[in-house]
Amino acid sequence: MIQLTPQADQFKKQLRDSLQHETLNSRAVKISRHANAYTCGDQDEMVYFIESGQIKLLMLSPDGRECILAIHGEGDIFGELCLSGLGARLETATAMKQTSLKQIPCSQFFARLNRDSLFEGFVRYLAVRIADQQQVIANLVTVDSEQRLGQTLLQLAHTMGKKDPRSIRIELKISHEELSEMVGTTRPRVSLFMQRFHNLGLIETNRDRFLIIKETKLADYLAQIA
Repeated sequence: MIQLTPQADQFKKQLRDSLQHETLNSRAVKISRHANAYTCGDQDEMVYFIESGQIKLLMLSPDGRECILAIHGEGDIFGELCLSGLGARLETATAMKQTSLKQIPCSQFFARLNRDSLFEGFVRYLAVRIADQQQVIANLVTVDSEQRLGQTLLQLAHTMGKKDPRSIRIELKISHEELSEMVGTTRPRVSLFMQRFHNLGLIETNRDRFLIIKETKLADYLAQIA
């Protein structure tokens, strides 16, 4: 798992502020839970900015199995592969809960980056994203599924979690099936590992059914079994 650099974190904030200003008078698109913002094969040339909610990006194998590529939350952008000029969408973007989006045409997105001097930061940000994806690919080959699950939980905690005094709280409801699609293993194995993590005190669930990640304990455990 690649940690975002302070420069990348700062760029994300600058980009978020810039796009909020850019789309201030734009109509929000409401996507209901389980509905798609776009599907594989679509030709739309839009970058999407998440005002609220969560979006998962996924691809389907020839036999219909889903692979979750990423989960994005409030303030994130997605769909930026349209900037490459590759044409049809390669993935499907699905809302995990009621989600509000703003659409930004590619030309308008580029113009905004130029106007706010954000091109360099955008390149650095994309480079970190590419490094993270490369790490995910390497882990599929070199790391067992229990470690991949633990690393996925840590990544979700870093990107979507809210800090408590001694832990990180993930308020997004992510099913074991969805975790299995992210990790590349079966749902029963994910359930087995999640129970093990719970028994070891690495994770827990509070009364609101939010997942609590004991970040330091989980990271130490993964280091021990590596």
